Amino acid sequence: MITPTIPHPAEQAIVFRIAEAKVRIKRELAKVIRGQDEVIEQLLIALLSGGHALITGAPGLAKTLLISSTARLFHLSFSRIQFTPDLMPADITGTEILSDSAGGGRQLEFVKGPLFAHLILADEINRTPPKTQSALLEAMQEHQVTAAGTRYPLPEPFFVLATKNPVEMEGTYPLPEAQLDRFMFDINIDYLSEDDEVAVVTSTTSKRAEPIEALFTGEELLGFQEIVRRVPIAEETARYAVRLVSASRPYKPGTPDFINEWVNWGAGLRAAQCLVIGGKARVLLDGRSHVTPDDIRALAHPVLRHRVLTNFRAEADGITPDAIIDRLLKHVPLP
Repeated sequence: MITPTIPHPAEQAIVFRIAEAKVRIKRELAKVIRGQDEVIEQLLIALLSGGHALITGAPGLAKTLLISSTARLFHLSFSRIQFTPDLMPADITGTEILSDSAGGGRQLEFVKGPLFAHLILADEINRTPPKTQSALLEAMQEHQVTAAGTRYPLPEPFFVLATKNPVEMEGTYPLPEAQLDRFMFDINIDYLSEDDEVAVVTSTTSKRAEPIEALFTGEELLGFQEIVRRVPIAEETARYAVRLVSASRPYKPGTPDFINEWVNWGAGLRAAQCLVIGGKARVLLDGRSHVTPDDIRALAHPVLRHRVLTNFRAEADGITPDAIIDRLLKHVPLP
């Protein structure tokens, strides 16, 4: 392990704790989740970066279990919101009601909704219409809720981890572009290998799973996030992240032909920020000292796949965002 370039001894100790935490967290999650190491690592990177994450996959792949177990690991207050077609914005943020005042009169009182927790599980977020999905926009960006002109801060740390069913499934709605961009990662979770499925079936039908042990607190997680931001990155590496994102935008100078052909809308500045801050978190989890272009490339798919919006021609040609990102990684030269 390389000695980090963070000079203060107390901060160095936190850096080493983060690197050690990766093994401990995976060991705890292995009690209930099997064979999803890449998914777990990307989720940890999002948490250490202070970002929100989409987890996309078919029903029955333990998406909800993974998120609730993560809340227990970090001893975070947890709230699960089941998104349905009839869900209203006030069902998420809260609403004002008339209540009796101390003086005997009536007054409006804001009753907080389930959004007021450290970790929010937005379960099947694309089963509710865009109007209700948009109720999360202010919370995800500003970590607050505004009701009747009054701002109510959300608890810190604050994360929205949303599960999303594939768009081909019946009863789903597309997420608005502004909503998608608020998510740092779109993490794909797929079916397990046959051996892992056999192990899961055997273990879950023979005994109850061991309880998840809380390893950290929310305050410690906030401290981890501060250290992540202090990891150094060379200008040429940051420039590579910006060029990779910029190349995804159609009809701009220097945009490759395949982007103009298949992409309706590319990634914005927030994507480059996510690549850099995610690279910094990945460095600390690996016990390394600085961000490299390989860290940027490793996170390109979860950062870009929900921000590169394909057009009808791409759909007709069977071209997915992941395939476009693969070509982008070959097209943009390394520094």
